[in-house]
Amino acid sequence: MEWLRDPGFLGTHATIGADLSQLMATLFTGLFVIGWVQARKRQADAHHWLMFGGMVSMLAFFVAYYLFRQLGVLAVEGKEGFGGSQALYDYVFIPVLTFHIILVIIGLVMAVYMIVLGFRSQQFIDGVRSLRESRLQTSWKKVSLIFTCVAIAVLALFFSRVSASGFSMRKMEVYLGLLVLVAMVFAVEMAIQRIWPNGARRHRALGTFTMIIYCVLFVTGSFTYTMLYILYPGKIG
Repeated sequence: MEWLRDPGFLGTHATIGADLSQLMATLFTGLFVIGWVQARKRQADAHHWLMFGGMVSMLAFFVAYYLFRQLGVLAVEGKEGFGGSQALYDYVFIPVLTFHIILVIIGLVMAVYMIVLGFRSQQFIDGVRSLRESRLQTSWKKVSLIFTCVAIAVLALFFSRVSASGFSMRKMEVYLGLLVLVAMVFAVEMAIQRIWPNGARRHRALGTFTMIIYCVLFVTGSFTYTMLYILYPGKIG
C-alpha cells in the first residue's frame, strides 16, 4: 500500500492512489455512457454485458477503496489536506464532498439493484435478448428468505476471517456495510415495484436515473480532485 502514497502520474499534487481513483472514475463513467447509448439504440446484448462488466468492476473498485482507505479523494483528511481558505473549505469543498459521498452510496445501491433487475427483466426470443414487458414483482417472504441466506453467508465469511487473522473493527465495518447495502437494495425493490410494476419500464426509468447519478458523481469527484490536488493542494501526510 505504500506505493499508492507515492506521487501520482497525472502531473498534479495527488498520490498514485488518488490519480488511479480519478482514472477509474473516468473509465467507469465512459463505459456507462456507452452502455446507455447502446440501450437507446436497442443493442440489448452489447448493453447488457458492457453494463454488467462495468458495474461489477466498479463495485470491486469501491470495495478496495473501503478496505484499504487509500484510493480516491480523502473524505476524512482534515483541513491540513486542503490548502485553500477556511471559508472555501467550509462552504464549498466540504458541501460538494459530502454531496459526492451521498451519491456514492446511492450509486452503489443502484449498481447492485440494476444488475439484479437486468437479469430479472430480460427475456430471449429466438436467441435475441430483450426486456420483458410484463409485471415483475416479488414478495416480502421471498426477500426475507434471500436476505437471511445472504446474511448467514456473509457472517460465516466474517467469522472465518476472524478466526484466521483476528478481529478487526475495519473488517466488521466492511461486512456490516455489505449487509446494509444488500438490505438497501431490497428496500429499493419493494418500494419501486409499486411505482413501476412493469419490469421493462422500471429498468428503463431507473437506468436513466442511475446514468444521471453516475455523471453527477464524475463531475463532483472531478471537482473535489481539482480543488484538493490542483488548485489548493495541502500537506497530505
